[in-house]
Amino acid sequence: MRKRILVLDANPKSDSFINYLSEAYVGVAQKHHDVRLVRLSEMDFEIDLSSGYDETMQMEETLLAFQASLKWCDHLVIMTPVWWGAVPAKLKGLIDRTLLPGFAFRYEKGMVRPKQLLQGKTARIVMTMDTPPWYYILFQGAPALRQLKSATLKFVGFRSVKSNMIGPVITSTASSRSKWADYVSRLGATGQ
Repeated sequence: MRKRILVLDANPKSDSFINYLSEAYVGVAQKHHDVRLVRLSEMDFEIDLSSGYDETMQMEETLLAFQASLKWCDHLVIMTPVWWGAVPAKLKGLIDRTLLPGFAFRYEKGMVRPKQLLQGKTARIVMTMDTPPWYYILFQGAPALRQLKSATLKFVGFRSVKSNMIGPVITSTASSRSKWADYVSRLGATGQ
């Protein structure tokens, strides 16, 4: 079945292994699905939500376009590095600025949990790291994955969020990187 897939290359750097993996995914996925690629490195916006949700900030055009792509997609793929155990600040800023009340969720009187406004979508999170993934999971508790999966995507209505952790990248060989890219390409072919 043909899907509408949004791929978020969530590395703020314009030249990285995440860029390579995103291209590998998109290159195959676009043969079978409708695909949009958004590069965080090319987005220009204020990342600081300095007044929280108390004041409405002017939305930059790049953020409005990202919200439109989020509404459009059936499946979201977030490819992000893990920095200091968490997602890069610019990715956190994108989440803070776009998954707003009224767009991604809405609190309703008498309800403990908010209404999820992005229901029914699926997602895949691909994380690269210089730490071995087993160490990141067992000893550090995989905080970035927990944040994106449960506290963000499932909170706003994504029904299924799968993940992959790739690493350690810093000591990887060309052969390892090629195998990781092949795996990501296979995910793209099946729209996962």
